[in-house]
Amino acid sequence: MIENNIFFRPFRTTGGAIPFDRITTADYEPAIRQGIKEHDNEVKAIVENEAEPTFENTIVALERAGAMLGRVLGVFYPMLSANADDALMDVSNRMAPLLSEHFNSITLNERLWQRVKHVHDHFDADRHDAEDQMLMRETYDGFVRSGANLQGADRERYRELSKRLTELTLKFDQNALKETPRYELWLTQDDLAGLPESALDAAKQAARDKGRDDAWLVTLDAPSYIPFMKYSDRRDLRERLYKMYNSQCTSGDYCNLDILREIANTRLELARLMGFNTFADYKLQHTMAQTPAAVYDMLHQLRDAYLPVERNEMQRLADFAAQVEGKTVEIMPWDYSYFSNKEKDSMFEINDELLRPYFELDSVTRGVFGFATRMYGLRFVPNHDAQVFHPEVKVYDVTDEDGKAVGMLYLDFFPRATKQSGAWMTSFREQYVDEYGNDVRPLVTLTMNFTRPTESKPSLLTVREVETFMHEFGHGLHQLLTRCKYESLSGTNVYRDFVEVPSQFNENYVYEREFLDSFARHYQTGDPVPQELIDKLIASSQYGAAYACVRQLGFGFIDMAWHSISEPYDGDDFRFEYDAVKDVQAFEPVEGCIMSPHFTHIFSGGYAAGYYGYKWAEMIECDAFAKFKEEGIFNRDTARSWLDNVLSRGGTEAPMTLYKRFRGAEPSIGAMMQRDGIKK
Repeated sequence: MIENNIFFRPFRTTGGAIPFDRITTADYEPAIRQGIKEHDNEVKAIVENEAEPTFENTIVALERAGAMLGRVLGVFYPMLSANADDALMDVSNRMAPLLSEHFNSITLNERLWQRVKHVHDHFDADRHDAEDQMLMRETYDGFVRSGANLQGADRERYRELSKRLTELTLKFDQNALKETPRYELWLTQDDLAGLPESALDAAKQAARDKGRDDAWLVTLDAPSYIPFMKYSDRRDLRERLYKMYNSQCTSGDYCNLDILREIANTRLELARLMGFNTFADYKLQHTMAQTPAAVYDMLHQLRDAYLPVERNEMQRLADFAAQVEGKTVEIMPWDYSYFSNKEKDSMFEINDELLRPYFELDSVTRGVFGFATRMYGLRFVPNHDAQVFHPEVKVYDVTDEDGKAVGMLYLDFFPRATKQSGAWMTSFREQYVDEYGNDVRPLVTLTMNFTRPTESKPSLLTVREVETFMHEFGHGLHQLLTRCKYESLSGTNVYRDFVEVPSQFNENYVYEREFLDSFARHYQTGDPVPQELIDKLIASSQYGAAYACVRQLGFGFIDMAWHSISEPYDGDDFRFEYDAVKDVQAFEPVEGCIMSPHFTHIFSGGYAAGYYGYKWAEMIECDAFAKFKEEGIFNRDTARSWLDNVLSRGGTEAPMTLYKRFRGAEPSIGAMMQRDGIKK
């Protein structure tokens, strides 16, 4: 019976935990439809309120409307990326246009807009705190940016474009999800040269999972792909796997080439409709950068600073490869990880395999939690009663120093066919204060794709995987530690080019001896990481920094190029991408290889005209960490200031205002260049 749908009422569970044991795929569609209906009725009540529009009866009422819809979408959207089968994707395909039309109907509701505008025009800022002021500003700007000022045919065209974008980005995302598992590299005994035991064990386990005990299997999942590209002596197989990875979604049933062009062109038309020359102009107005010129200025500053060093690194690597091979070697993109790993090992006598035994996943988890305890006084207690959406997911109750509930944390570590690649943080429920004054705490999930345990070994992580854990945990802390009144401003609801600051800040600790000493133990002997290895890890932390930066700049240039078009584009996607990165490319283009068709961050993941934000945020977090280095990396007073001025404040004030309150000044690229060894 539809009345028994689990989403129709608030969950009657401890802490509001999601009752996954009672949720079925069949529940989502009727719940979404009912949620839309209830939301419509709540908006109608605001519109038909005969009292003069006020901040409380219009802006706050609108903020609190749609509770049921938020409840179901808070579960539905995370499942689409973490645990989506064909049935769930079918629901998404049916619901996406409906949801797009629903939200458009709110922002394009003329009577509602007039109430919002009235409150905005008569708003007395002196009677409201900073968070109220921000909610007023964000609500008003949100309506304007969503077409509220458009009239007649333009308003209807906006509605059509928004609906089409929803359909296109969903299709792009699903194609990428379905494409990755199709690529497999099967190996025989003759193909294993150079692979370490950990990679062999994982490849053997992957083959057994497919019903074969006579072979080894490498896939495009990061824990499989990255070690193979780093260690395999078989250059021909590295080339084959590289081309598999970088030709995803370029042909066949899951081709995204036509789709990405239509996304870019549709975004352009929408931006023009709103009075902007390009989508980047439109999108960046609501960021710290504000303009494409400011973004390009930062990208060019970093290019000019890092590119000469990167060129020297690449020449040194070519010379090293020639020594290894006994002949001149043209470094190709499938060679970089292989030879750079060997060069790094020769320079510092350090590599992932030496450190893996000290980064057993359970120990790393304790270390990550311990970091939050030392910095912010948090405690993490396993919750074995909370239901989970997959048997491998673990749940923790998070409390503060006084034992008060902070939220719940779900950890989802390993790859599977129904999960997207990469790593991310999302929330089943965000923090807010309800109409009765109750502080509703968040339910946060961290989703990764780490190295799986095998029959003979537990999950042993690479340094990069430990960094990834700390990164996503930084996002998680931003959500968990927030203390705001309004959900739309809490946690990570900040400008896109600021959202990565807390996450990238956390990564710094992976190269700090004091942090490593707190948890890194050999999984068999229990011995701590030898001091010599820690010293080598720290010494090697600047290796390849210029290459990594320039590579990241390339992604930023691709993103800005697609979203800076001023005329509809219908040309060669490969040539378009090659031209976008020509100033920072480390290698000549490889025929058939291209990033854009599987670049989900910018075509379906919310980072359109925003990928530069990783480097923008890195500039800020490096500056922030420099303060911790000066005052002590676990200094509780400094951590309290970071918590009070940044982590707990969400988007309640402008990001630079919050940051300057912590640091006392605006950041520059100097600290980042120093950390990377570009500037001494």
